[in-house]
Amino acid sequence: MESVPLGCLEHEFQLPADLHYLNCAYMSPQHRAVADAGMAGLLRKNDPTTIGVEDFFAESDRVRTLFAQLARAPDPARIAIQPSVSYTMSIAARHLLRGAGRSSATNVVLTAEQFPSNVHVWRKHAERLGLQVRAAAPPASGSRGEAWNDRVFAAIDEGTAVVALPHVHWTDGTRFDLDRIGRRAREVGAALVVDGTQSLGALPFDVGTVQPDLLVAAGYKWLMGPYSTALAFFGPRFDDAEPLEETWLGRSGSERFSELTSYVDEYRPGAARFDVGERSNFILLPMLRTALELVTEWGAERIQQYCGDLLPPFVADVRELGFGIEDADWRGSHLFGLRPPATFDRTRLQEALTRRRVSVSVRGDSIRISPHLYSTREDMSALFDCLRDCCHAP
Repeated sequence: MESVPLGCLEHEFQLPADLHYLNCAYMSPQHRAVADAGMAGLLRKNDPTTIGVEDFFAESDRVRTLFAQLARAPDPARIAIQPSVSYTMSIAARHLLRGAGRSSATNVVLTAEQFPSNVHVWRKHAERLGLQVRAAAPPASGSRGEAWNDRVFAAIDEGTAVVALPHVHWTDGTRFDLDRIGRRAREVGAALVVDGTQSLGALPFDVGTVQPDLLVAAGYKWLMGPYSTALAFFGPRFDDAEPLEETWLGRSGSERFSELTSYVDEYRPGAARFDVGERSNFILLPMLRTALELVTEWGAERIQQYCGDLLPPFVADVRELGFGIEDADWRGSHLFGLRPPATFDRTRLQEALTRRRVSVSVRGDSIRISPHLYSTREDMSALFDCLRDCCHAP
């Protein structure tokens, strides 16, 4: 059965009426229901007797279930509650590059200009182990998506220990064909590590199809949750991995508070061992749970459809001005970059954006645009006016 398209939900957020916010890739605005959940959690500690033993576990399990549903992961027990992407990547690098992963490993494959959370840790561990870091770069001009994907694919060989990629590039939204790249990684025995921060929640993802060894997403962008939260899927490669922290909540039987001094070495089943300490945060976790409920109800397919409906005639008009934009086959509608023409006055851009109250980001050589369900055609028109003025500046 066909899903019903979503309408504009700007009334469910609290953005200033005169602000044209096209910057969810920077940080999502707070939905009213998420703010209410945070306030309720804040006030709850006024009377700590309202927080029972079950509250240390039930909210966490609900969050795992929702994220598994969103990522189409079959087992919620494989979801871990994290504080950030860099935390998760530290677990991944320590485990996957232990002893270089296997004796024949010689390299780790990344993309050029990837977000630092998915770069620094691989560079550090690769240097210690004498491994090469291959950062596949895009072509200098033209439609880059297909060629960039080909370069990533070509960088993977029999010596590759790990392929660590985003689903979409954070600067310009270029989409990577993780199905194809994942198959190649499995052919050579490499692990596939995916940073879904700029895609999960707004672009469909299927763990069963992609088969990542690890998938992680920060909570404060397209998952619509609070800062200092992230969620991760840990595949079977991590079944014998050690966590960064030896938390009491990660141990078997930790729900029996009266027996906690009967120290148990055995971890709880699944990925709970990887949970960050004090993962049951009674303010942030209800906010994240509420956000995930909203996102799963909206559906990534319908979010893509809504954002895509905002783009005509904007895309055609900016191309007329000389801006470069990736072909639709190699980007999402929720996040894309514009590459300015030679006549573009970059020094005037911020002034024009500020004057018209338009929020986008400049990342690398791209003007990054990232609408969501609160965005309107008027927002796109206001941005176009800024771009046009900077192209035709005297």
